[in-house]
Amino acid sequence: MSELTALSIKLAPDQFDRSYPILIGNNLLIDAALLDAHIRARNVLVVTNETIAPLYLNRLKNSLQTKRITEVILPDGEHTKSLLTLNLIFDALVANRMNRDAAVVALGGGVVGDMAGFAAACYQRGIDYIQIPTTLLAQVDSSVGGKTAVNHPDGKNLIGAFHQPRAVIADISVLSTLSDRELRAGIAEVIKYGLIYDATFFAWLESNIVKILSRDVIALKHAIKRSCEIKAEVVGIDEREQGLRAILNFGHTFGHAIENALGYGEWLHGEAVAAGMVIAAAMSQKMGWISAIDLQRTIHLIHSSGLPIKAPRIGAAKALELMGMDKKVLSGQLRLVLLKKIGEAVVTSDYSADVLQSTLLEGFESSV
Repeated sequence: MSELTALSIKLAPDQFDRSYPILIGNNLLIDAALLDAHIRARNVLVVTNETIAPLYLNRLKNSLQTKRITEVILPDGEHTKSLLTLNLIFDALVANRMNRDAAVVALGGGVVGDMAGFAAACYQRGIDYIQIPTTLLAQVDSSVGGKTAVNHPDGKNLIGAFHQPRAVIADISVLSTLSDRELRAGIAEVIKYGLIYDATFFAWLESNIVKILSRDVIALKHAIKRSCEIKAEVVGIDEREQGLRAILNFGHTFGHAIENALGYGEWLHGEAVAAGMVIAAAMSQKMGWISAIDLQRTIHLIHSSGLPIKAPRIGAAKALELMGMDKKVLSGQLRLVLLKKIGEAVVTSDYSADVLQSTLLEGFESSV
């Protein structure tokens, strides 16, 4: 078993200490002592999906033999992230007479984690949950920070709650079964952290992207660790996205429009974010904030990761309509996350309609 890296999300306490660890290492799913230390409930509902269950469910259950384990296996895919699917989790909790001292364990990618966390937030007004993310995207982003949600037909993640997990347990070894496409989708979120917060990390990614794509364990562990460090720092400052935390949505406003227009699951979330980051960087350059060279560095790293650098031709008007449902809209004003420079992002509504329109025309109407 490789050396364990432990980080911490430090949140402002209310009546409870809500800080929690992020544990990163190899073969953590078979570390019964570690799992028992962080999954303290006696009654546990494991939420997973039909892709992950055959690979890792028994491995996890074998490590939790001191507990009463029940599982619910959900269908796979972003299109299943709905209230209808969420009810399967509630049904399992009720059928197995789970009480407020029970815990939900999310074993899967971002869709499983978001739905399991939202169910835990709602059930009996809130029970514990633990994230065991199985995709790179979930390990570096969606499992950390307490955002939980399901999609609505008119918008992504519109129905949800903030509910922090008790622990995030990121087992790097499970990435060995991740498809190349899913791995690349996770890299999009890793690149995001360099762009918005850490220019040195961005430069490291430029030099090490081939190693990450080849699943080099040392490179992957550093990428996961630094990404989680950045997210932990941002969330610790602004848990409920009242200010700084919104920078974590860089590329997402444009990306969510892509996902919605095509139908959830046609493009992976990370693929849509990648194209969205290119559009956001291009708008930043139009604003005179980043240089043409930094725009090209952004495009080159995303392209080198095997991710799309052009959005589908959904049309500028359609993109703007879908962006109007974004959670960063306040008082009818769409706020965008843009770059002042590589390593520094800003949330702003201080842009001209002409700049936004030209960005949308170039981003959503030129050929792929």
